[in-house]
Amino acid sequence: MTAQDNQSKALQRIRADVRAMQGYHVQPAQGLLKMDTMENPYRLPVDLQKKLGEHLGALEINRYPGERLEVLKKMLADYAGAPAGSALLLGNGSDEIITLLALATAQPAEGGRAKMLAPMPGFVMYPLSAKLQGLDFVSVDLTADFDLDLPAMQAAIAEHKPAITYIAYPNNPTATLWDEHKVQAVIDAVAQIGGLVVMDEAYQPFASRSWITRMKAEPERNSHVLLMRTLSKFGLAGARLGYLIGPSVIVKELDKVRPPYNISVLNCETAIFALAHESLYAEQASAIRAERQPLIDALKAIPGVEKVWPSEANMVLLRVADAGRAQLEMKARGVLVKNVSAMHPLLANCLRLTVGTREENAQMLAALKESL
Repeated sequence: MTAQDNQSKALQRIRADVRAMQGYHVQPAQGLLKMDTMENPYRLPVDLQKKLGEHLGALEINRYPGERLEVLKKMLADYAGAPAGSALLLGNGSDEIITLLALATAQPAEGGRAKMLAPMPGFVMYPLSAKLQGLDFVSVDLTADFDLDLPAMQAAIAEHKPAITYIAYPNNPTATLWDEHKVQAVIDAVAQIGGLVVMDEAYQPFASRSWITRMKAEPERNSHVLLMRTLSKFGLAGARLGYLIGPSVIVKELDKVRPPYNISVLNCETAIFALAHESLYAEQASAIRAERQPLIDALKAIPGVEKVWPSEANMVLLRVADAGRAQLEMKARGVLVKNVSAMHPLLANCLRLTVGTREENAQMLAALKESL
């Protein structure tokens, strides 16, 4: 029997749906201006780089993570303004938390498997985590202008009774921050069927409001709501640190499926260091927000740009005649952006651009103009 035969037989042990999937693709970015993944463009000042390096170099990385994780949880709770009675769950980025939520709720339900529901187009990890963990994913289309279709959401929740309903606030890739009354109506609908609502606030540093305000104002009405955030957009995309805030009675159960040492000593201490310098990151977020509307205005003035949507995040969504061609032409000019056309029919010929520094935005605009 050949090696190829052995491998072919061994591959049959891997789930057929996994073998049929496409892996998450990260575009090579060496030598390019990277404007495709909504990263904070600012690095630490040199003096803080040195302090952080010295701090990390002195850590006992021969030991497993310990009680310093509790220090990090307290700092995150204070930073976010967590409601009374809350608990925190830490994840290796929000991605791991999404996986843990699916894992914890994947159980037989009335009529078949447990369900996860989200408005779409939305974050690709929601349906992916549902598929991998054995939940059925229910997609509810947004309107043509990427608003929540409240009647459709309410009807789908009543029909499918999802274990988890995701609301990205703001949404990715549309950068939409939906009306509070519509979002609360969705949360109320989930309360009627007995489920969890996860408010995904990955882009909170760039938004005009947070759902944590509503959680404090009406705690009973939002007692089944979990607030998920990440430090990736805060400025630590490379450190991989996400967190979930929710009622301690719920978070305690979710925490049981978390790997015991999922947050490394290095990630933990990097996050603690960053939160100790929170004002610096707040200044960076403010600078990015200040560049957002000028970028949108400039995009609207470019011939060939058919539509630009408002943004409450550090990204801008626009439509052109041929997004695939525009992306390739921009890459040839040294600028990497995201073509999101294949994600959903509503995103036909749409590009998603990161809001960067003034200089980065100018280079991106010039490349787009030439590409169209």
